Amino acid sequence: MSDINKWDVEDPTFWEREGKKVANRNLWISIPSLLCGFAVWMYWGIITIQMLNLGFPFATSELFTLMAVAGLTGATLRIPSSFFIRLCGGRNTIVFTTALLMVPAIGTGIALQDMNTPLWIFQLLALLSGFGGGNFASSMSNISFFFPKKKQGLALGLNAGLGNLGVTTMQILVPLFMTFGLFGGEPMQLINTSGTLIGKIPAGSDAWIHNAGYIWLLFLVPLAVVGWMGMNNIKTSHVTPELPGTTRSFGIISGMLAIGFLTSIFGLWLMLPEKVGGSGFELSKWLVLPIIIALTVFLLKLIPGQVKQSLNHQYKIFGNRHTWVMSVIYTMTFGSFIGFSAGFGLSIKVIFGYEHVMVDGVMNHDLINPYGPSALMYAWMGPFIGALIRPVGGWIADKMGGAKVTQICAIVMVASAVGVAYFMKAAYASATPQDFFIPFLILFLVLFAATGIGNGSTFRTISMVFNKEQAGPVLGWTSAIAAYGAFIIPQELGEQIKLTTPENSLYGFAIFYVVCIVINWWFYLRPGAEHKNP
Repeated sequence: MSDINKWDVEDPTFWEREGKKVANRNLWISIPSLLCGFAVWMYWGIITIQMLNLGFPFATSELFTLMAVAGLTGATLRIPSSFFIRLCGGRNTIVFTTALLMVPAIGTGIALQDMNTPLWIFQLLALLSGFGGGNFASSMSNISFFFPKKKQGLALGLNAGLGNLGVTTMQILVPLFMTFGLFGGEPMQLINTSGTLIGKIPAGSDAWIHNAGYIWLLFLVPLAVVGWMGMNNIKTSHVTPELPGTTRSFGIISGMLAIGFLTSIFGLWLMLPEKVGGSGFELSKWLVLPIIIALTVFLLKLIPGQVKQSLNHQYKIFGNRHTWVMSVIYTMTFGSFIGFSAGFGLSIKVIFGYEHVMVDGVMNHDLINPYGPSALMYAWMGPFIGALIRPVGGWIADKMGGAKVTQICAIVMVASAVGVAYFMKAAYASATPQDFFIPFLILFLVLFAATGIGNGSTFRTISMVFNKEQAGPVLGWTSAIAAYGAFIIPQELGEQIKLTTPENSLYGFAIFYVVCIVINWWFYLRPGAEHKNP
């Protein structure tokens, strides 16, 4: 039976008798589904590197827009996704949103077979890849309802951490499966040396770049079937009080996602230059992002009937100041993780893959560095560490308290970000940037680890600060705001690299982390705090 009518996991007897088995089954189906969502959302970070290596006719700044488009859309789609579980049920939501990932995966495979595919096609596919980003909010909200409060830190850490391994899995599988023709089609020839986890692929070698899209169908098709057979909708008053039929659930989800797409497209149009399909206004992202968020929330509320009633009830989270506090703190941890995951590989390519020398009194950054590290060989490491260590953060937070663990991680993030900035600056002013790569890499991996542990600890804090009814929507909402890191960080890195000052982006992030330290201390660690070290 896919629908559960009785669910009280805070009752120890019920939990041990039947709740634990059901909860764990849903968790272990949810994790690989979320993993594929992250993979499809973030694969532009690897695809764009290989497009450069293959000689696709796009400028680096144009390729950065693909990651930015996917990042912005994925974050915006998390806003409606935050409310899917109470509206449509967990099984209905996870199965349908996982199946939707097949659309960008197939489209990307087709588009990458032709080097003359126009930029707008890739931008459209990056837009559709946002499905994968949106899935995190509904997945986390769903799992929060299956576990008792005292076990949510570890459960949510496992779902998020192992799900986020989709970034690393993608960064390993995509370069690897580009080296042979698993799905047929004509290969392209590398004009620059590429790389995989197992070594460098020299220029002149064949590459089946279209496999970057098709490979995910091997996982998505069986996952949709397994999810339909093994997951559950919880039909209780505190989860999904009025569960619609399956077809209507899919219709509701589609309509709400369409609103997220429309506001994302509008925001991108306001921000992007005319030469890449924008309005030419090139408004600041700091102005446009609040417009997108507010417009999405407003338009969702205009949906009539049951959806409007449910959203009015769930929108009560916005009246709780801790929703906004945790949105900021969650952005520090997850926003940094997903943003750095999106921009890490291309940053290695641009900063260390070229020699930076003076030519006629002008610094030149276009000469290939034959001793530069292969971005594809190292890009997976940071996301792998950040994702794998996340459940550890949840487990430690269950023992020490979430806010205390978050505070320690924030301090480490400040120090490591400043260190990364220092070596970025040194490398970008050197004819031998590879001399600074090892300390850069180590400090960046420390930064990734801190984001992962801190992200796990924020799950604990949210589950303790909010009641059972609000915790799910708050997890979804805060993850939506934090996911804009996947747009902001690649954009900021791209802008600062264009200005030849990449270190300034990391200095800016370090300042933000200091602000988060103060906020976390004030609300959760100072004497007299309303919620002491939750």
